[in-house]
Amino acid sequence: MKKPFVSLEQLQAITQQYPTPFHLYDEKGIRENARRLKAAFAWNPGFKEYFAVKATPTPAILKLLREEDCGVDCSSLTELMLSDKCGFSGSEIMFSSNETPAEEFELAARLGATINLDDFTHIDFLRETLGYIPETISCRFNPGGVFQLGESKEGFQVMDTPGDSKYGFTRPQLFEGFNKLKDLGAKRFGIHAFLASNTISNDYYPALAGILFQLAVDLQKETGCKVAFINLSGGVGIPYRPDQPENDIAVIGDGVRKQFEEILVPAGMGDVSIFTELGRFMLGPYGCLVTKAVHFKHTYKEYVGVDACAANLMRPAMYGAYHHITVMGKEDRPSDHVYDVVGSLCENNDKFAVDRPLPEIELGDLLVIHDAGAHGFSMGYNYNGKLRSAEVLLREDGSTRLIRRAETPEDYFSTMVFD
Repeated sequence: MKKPFVSLEQLQAITQQYPTPFHLYDEKGIRENARRLKAAFAWNPGFKEYFAVKATPTPAILKLLREEDCGVDCSSLTELMLSDKCGFSGSEIMFSSNETPAEEFELAARLGATINLDDFTHIDFLRETLGYIPETISCRFNPGGVFQLGESKEGFQVMDTPGDSKYGFTRPQLFEGFNKLKDLGAKRFGIHAFLASNTISNDYYPALAGILFQLAVDLQKETGCKVAFINLSGGVGIPYRPDQPENDIAVIGDGVRKQFEEILVPAGMGDVSIFTELGRFMLGPYGCLVTKAVHFKHTYKEYVGVDACAANLMRPAMYGAYHHITVMGKEDRPSDHVYDVVGSLCENNDKFAVDRPLPEIELGDLLVIHDAGAHGFSMGYNYNGKLRSAEVLLREDGSTRLIRRAETPEDYFSTMVFD
């Protein structure tokens, strides 16, 4: 059973200060998880986590992660600007973008960020934009085909199709690209790849590492380019369902170490730094959406209407994604009622749960929607004129801090032109 990181008594006190709905984050959990990741890769002196800003672009969260020695991975102009405002600079910033406007490359270069190119044609575009190629540069690799890992009775635990992805260089393009970048002045090279998302498997990162480590050996041997770092990107997932096992980051780190020692060290490349670019793993379980039961509807099904909607957390509506729900104060009661838990958007997919067994819900009950710490608030929107909710940090000492105020109607109208 999934347990909230906050008690009913705490939530009741918090809602006296901050009306529902709001996103709540667990500082203690975030810090402890960042330290577990760092410890798992401590064997690599150059290791660094570049948190995926897209997952949770909130200044207080980014600053907290910076205190834990994390960098940031940015994919847009405003993410670069946000990271700069939060104190990140130079090699603390990785810029991984696609179909990139010139102004974004320009800002990344001004901030001293490491630029991760998505396509062979971007080499010339970057050179024309900046007038030079940075001495440190990275390229994103796409091996094509289908990536499979871990056969089970239900099929493959991990299956994704890089060949259908819009991202990255092919293998021949990567070799040609490294040679071209070297001729244009690049001296330190990186490799980046992302083959599967939200994997619940301790084998994914080691398998990806093996692919990239061998690629790095081949690239350095054939092109003479110095591979300085390998970015394993994201993909390490979280268990959204209560019956799913958690990834063990210590086991994952050790699996990567073994590949490192078997492939890179014998090739004389034991000085390569390992980077990660985790968003969901870093923040997902340490944030939740807090909402309140405000209506009931009894028609062909039993509906519970809450004061949050898909504009606050769109993953269930967009992907049919499962997010566990706890009815606060009723954790030990039997789940003997079946509900659709719905919001108020004029869209029938505005449902946090469909046919979900839950304890009996009463008007005013507080519901915690789990695992909303990443790709939760950040994917919010204003359809139907809905206003984005507040974000609140539950501090280690049990106190709370407002880290983003709720939007107001004035915010909603501020960009409109009426004449």
